[in-house]
Amino acid sequence: MSGRLAEAINFFIYDTAKIFILLAVIIFVVAIVRSFFPAERARAILSHEKKYIGNVAAALLGIVTPFCTCSAIPLFLGFVEAGIPLGVTFSFLISSPMINEVALVMLWGMFGWKIAVIYIASGFVIAVVSGIVLGELKLEGLLENIEPKKRATDALLAEPSWKDRFRYAWRYTADILRTVGPFVVIGIAIGAFIHGYAPQDLLVKYAGKGNWLAVPVATLIGIPLYSNAAGTIPMVSALVEKGMGIGTALAFMMAVTGLSLPEFLILRRVMKTRLLLIFAAIVGIGIIFTGYLFNLIVL
Repeated sequence: MSGRLAEAINFFIYDTAKIFILLAVIIFVVAIVRSFFPAERARAILSHEKKYIGNVAAALLGIVTPFCTCSAIPLFLGFVEAGIPLGVTFSFLISSPMINEVALVMLWGMFGWKIAVIYIASGFVIAVVSGIVLGELKLEGLLENIEPKKRATDALLAEPSWKDRFRYAWRYTADILRTVGPFVVIGIAIGAFIHGYAPQDLLVKYAGKGNWLAVPVATLIGIPLYSNAAGTIPMVSALVEKGMGIGTALAFMMAVTGLSLPEFLILRRVMKTRLLLIFAAIVGIGIIFTGYLFNLIVL
């Protein structure tokens, strides 16, 4: 078959099968890694005495934790209550929804390993640098309704056997696939429609690499929306194929996953408006810079 419908159907079938296979393998491996880092151990790592080491550790921890901002916020609040520095907790809050195994797998499958690695590296840098800047500003006074709890002595935790680790990884993989599966299918379906039917000339004109306003506009458009990597990356892939600059598309995705309106509504319960605006501005600048960088280096 040929024509727009055939192209859309081919995109949907091929990418759905490819993404689900990659997700199952990578999530299982990440679950094994996560089994070595219970909550007490993670807290000990984030409370490192050397300056900025905690930010790096928090950003790395965020890579292997929940997939959306709203699921990462409870951990963020727990870290703040445990007395972990605010800047360190922000590094975690930024990296957790923006960089994870789902984003890595889907970007790798749709754009190749080079784009995936550059994206992971840029998101990691945004999380670390933003956390450091927020930490240096000493903004703890802008928190509300949070009282740091006295840190408890780490308990001796029994190490699980490899059989237990594999059992946990199997259950975790199944749970995540059930959770993100609908988002993957919906996202790929929308991407397939864009792939088959979206007017290429229009996208190139208003969102191509030649339009320098495209990156900040895409970032601003992404903020009111809410989704996770599973739902946005297939759309990003289709938009790029139609002529949108890859930096513009990824800036949109990073804004949706890392600066969503629902996130702000939840965080407003524990932060003053000034802190939310500072947080959004610093992360937004990092996203826009990354968008321009991608458009310049990826031809």
